[in-house]
Amino acid sequence: MAKIAVVAGEASGDLLGYHLIQALKQQDPTLEIFGIAGPKMMRLGARSLFPIERLSVRGYLEVLTHLRGLLKLRKQLYQEILRQQPDVFIGIDAPDFNFWLERKLKAKGIPTIHYVSPSIWAWRANRIHSIKRAVSHMLALFPFEPPLYQQVGVPVTYIGHPLADALPIEPDMALARETLKLKPQPTIIALLPGSRQSEVQYHAKLMLDTAVQFDRLMRENGQQVQFLVPLVTRETRDLFTRAWHELLTLTPDTPVQIQIMFGHAHEAMTAADAVLVASGTATLEAALLKKPMVITYKMSSLSWQLLKRLRLQPYVGLPNILAGQSLVPELLQDAATPDTLAQTLYNVLADKQGLVRLQEKYRQIHLQLKQNSAQKAAAVVAQFLKASV
Repeated sequence: MAKIAVVAGEASGDLLGYHLIQALKQQDPTLEIFGIAGPKMMRLGARSLFPIERLSVRGYLEVLTHLRGLLKLRKQLYQEILRQQPDVFIGIDAPDFNFWLERKLKAKGIPTIHYVSPSIWAWRANRIHSIKRAVSHMLALFPFEPPLYQQVGVPVTYIGHPLADALPIEPDMALARETLKLKPQPTIIALLPGSRQSEVQYHAKLMLDTAVQFDRLMRENGQQVQFLVPLVTRETRDLFTRAWHELLTLTPDTPVQIQIMFGHAHEAMTAADAVLVASGTATLEAALLKKPMVITYKMSSLSWQLLKRLRLQPYVGLPNILAGQSLVPELLQDAATPDTLAQTLYNVLADKQGLVRLQEKYRQIHLQLKQNSAQKAAAVVAQFLKASV
């Protein structure tokens, strides 16, 4: 029986792993998969030795506070992988955690595949040399990534993005609204504060205050608005709900309509007229669902100062990076205030010609990334499994 060790570091990695395991199990239903997996991967039979939430920490300061526990967990996981001797190890994203594992495992003769190139084109470009020591094969989601690896002799395959395969070229907004039992009249705004608890802690109040300001702008112009907030875990939902209750305590007469949801992010974004989204994979999801958006992000001041010094790209949002231009507004850190976010979101929706141009750009991005990616990734993994027989 073939055996794969895998580590996914957060919700987006869990989704990538889910599609990959689906494709692999079509070829070999008896495949054994273990490591660190999220709920989607576990539904397909992946055995998680530790909760995926243990790795869902973002920002330099935040990682430092959890460092001791993370290092202990990583060492325990390494020892368990060595004990079980899988045919191949797949690190899904989580580069700072996975590259150490991959380097150590590769040195012990276990082939390593890294699924999702880290953003060497955006920051910390010198990492590519340490990546070469750690990775037997890189799976790249974006078309501009393979040449960077080919230049230094790292085997790499461009597979496209599984979200581009999974999401329709023409989303059905009416069906999504019917599914979610939404009234047809109000403008619908989806608020995506992030998948990590640390992200929701920084963004919950910001997005709620923005919702209040945006609601005021809409009412001044005779329009109604409803906000949808899909959250992926019980912990993030509890954090956001707590922030919403605090706002209601301070302003009990607020007319803002907030619907907090458990999951259903795709349906919420499909139903929405626009999205306010924390930078990350959700920005790509919103683009593939052809939604106008405003991208925001906040973190600790120390983390922000360090990140600014290491950034190579002028953009943080994937739609802007893929387009090579500013398609959608980005308001980050100190620039991210409720008033500014609300006004920018309002302006985006009011620019009807801009919305038409945006749809065409989104369509181009979607077609470029639609590559049957899970099957391409599975084909690479299968070569390592055959080599081990």
